[in-house]
Amino acid sequence: MTANGKKTKAEPAPPTTLFLFGAHGDLVKRLLMPALYNLSRDGLLGDGLRIVGVDHNAISDADFAKKLEDFIRTEAASKVKGNADNALDPQLWAQLAKGISYVEGDFLDDSTYADIGKKIADSGTGNAVFYLATAPRFFSDVVQRLGSAGLLTETDDSFRRVVIEKPFGSDLATAEALNASLLKVMSEKQIYRIDHYLGKETVQNIMISRFSNVLFEAFWNNHYIDHVQITAAETVGVETRGNFFEKTGTLRDMVPNHLFQLLAMVAMEPPAAFGADAVRGEKAKVIGAVRPWSLEDARTNSVRGQYTAGEIGGKPLPGYREEANVAPDSSTETFVALKVMIDNWRWVGVPFYLRTGKRMSVRDTEIVICFKPAPYAQFRDTEVDELKPTYLKIQIQPNEGMWFDLLAKKPGPTLDMANIQLGFAYKDFFEMQPSTGYETLIYDCMTGDQTLFQRADNIENGWRAVQPFLDAWQEDDGIQAYKAGEDGPAAADALLARDGRAWHSLG
Repeated sequence: MTANGKKTKAEPAPPTTLFLFGAHGDLVKRLLMPALYNLSRDGLLGDGLRIVGVDHNAISDADFAKKLEDFIRTEAASKVKGNADNALDPQLWAQLAKGISYVEGDFLDDSTYADIGKKIADSGTGNAVFYLATAPRFFSDVVQRLGSAGLLTETDDSFRRVVIEKPFGSDLATAEALNASLLKVMSEKQIYRIDHYLGKETVQNIMISRFSNVLFEAFWNNHYIDHVQITAAETVGVETRGNFFEKTGTLRDMVPNHLFQLLAMVAMEPPAAFGADAVRGEKAKVIGAVRPWSLEDARTNSVRGQYTAGEIGGKPLPGYREEANVAPDSSTETFVALKVMIDNWRWVGVPFYLRTGKRMSVRDTEIVICFKPAPYAQFRDTEVDELKPTYLKIQIQPNEGMWFDLLAKKPGPTLDMANIQLGFAYKDFFEMQPSTGYETLIYDCMTGDQTLFQRADNIENGWRAVQPFLDAWQEDDGIQAYKAGEDGPAAADALLARDGRAWHSLG
């Protein structure tokens, strides 16, 4: 360990009992268990790990472990490390499976927590992590009952931690209420508000690229940067999540967590150290500096869209209102484009354009830094009448990497320029093993590193920044249609066009 608490070498996590609330849900089967298997393969889970599923379904310990094994083999094989034809190493899985057990019980029944207490007492360690892979309506109740049962009390040689998935609240008021509820029974250092985007290597590399390369940090400000675009485009629709999505919508689902976390990584000031408090403090400050729009400005600087029937890759697809568990007259947005401003010295005058949606043309999560064009007076008597802006593109998925534009002269007798790209793809330089994106986050939780987890003030600042959009849309729906396979409604292009700008091409 270094002086600021950061790990210099990855060592096995301490003996821990990991309770997975909502054990029969997709999150546990598709993402968390494959991630735990990958950590075990990497030697980062010690022999003292116990995994306990908690849910209302009746099932034996052995059948629960077998159900998880079968699901990974058939449905999540692409997310585990090893031979793709035989996704699970039998010996490795046997070692992991012997620590798997199950607690049957209702999340709102106090007897469930008595059974959980017995599991901890029999585990051989006082360390426990409670992972709430449940519907958000259970978050507060589960934590309150854990506290009432004395299961959140720490000692000098044992920890108790709670991991909470998004959405963390549905607006500013509910986020503040949830934070207050949690902090009644435990301290901030015990709360791990998880955002799986922050587990992606390319996202973590943003800080390294910025702060370890003096070239970048020298021009990372409003003197050189014209604007920033952050896009999270998906080709999938709502799939089986119609009930959830109808109540949530794209803005609540994506913006105050995923997109604002990417914005914070790009826009934050250099932290004093790479410890959790310093990093999270700078991220909270930059989100807190997002300008609070008036309702009129919020309407002007936002676009809501909903996909209609269309096609992707020649495959016909239904519109959102034809999806399962979606109202035929639904006004829930599946696409959002926003313009936000950060009111601090570094970023004053630099717009940040955020865009995210379902059923878009390609799957692409990227950050695009658009630099101001160089002066071109020396080219005024040539065929080059205006220099194009150059971009730094940071792609989070699917092709993780970074690319930087340069202008170069094309060969030939005339002065004709072309864009060339310098950059790298992670897969070309590093061995990219299959992963779920949760491996780093689960390991950090077990080892007590909160750097990649959200703090209460960061969560609340994010909701405070989007609240004007929620309020404006409640008064004026204004939803715009776009066909499946398009990159959002025409109004999203107009949002940038009125500033003399355009979206960077996806892909």
